[in-house]
Amino acid sequence: MKLFELKPKLGSRKKPKRVGCGYAASGKYAGRGMSGQNARTGDGVRPGFEGGQTPLTRRLPKMEGIPRAPRRKYTVVNLSTLEKKFEANEVVDPNILLERKIIKEIGFGVKILGDGELTKPLVVKAHAFSEKAREKIESVGGKAEVIE
Repeated sequence: MKLFELKPKLGSRKKPKRVGCGYAASGKYAGRGMSGQNARTGDGVRPGFEGGQTPLTRRLPKMEGIPRAPRRKYTVVNLSTLEKKFEANEVVDPNILLERKIIKEIGFGVKILGDGELTKPLVVKAHAFSEKAREKIESVGGKAEVIE
């Protein structure tokens, strides 16, 4: 067997219809129907054209790049609130904050911010701390523990 002897299986390849080549190829309208834009040479309309109707590509909403993962939005509690609502050496965690109605929901987590002054040592457990909040809690002898 040689390369030039290879042929496709009989009946697997069909010759395309030769259009517009005189009487030999179905003649008259040459398989293009009667008249109109698609019967002319240079063949009709561009791909995606829908006869003047707003095309599908313009009807669909725009996709602007790859969507990002949603930002984590913490429920925020300031040190000034902890100062008012808790006694010295108390343990503060998200569940206690919920019970005492200091926060409405935990959501992605609770973040402690350093707004206000803290004079009591507290053991604060939260999902995140600002640097100032951590410094202030530890400076009065408390602990800032991160919950995973």
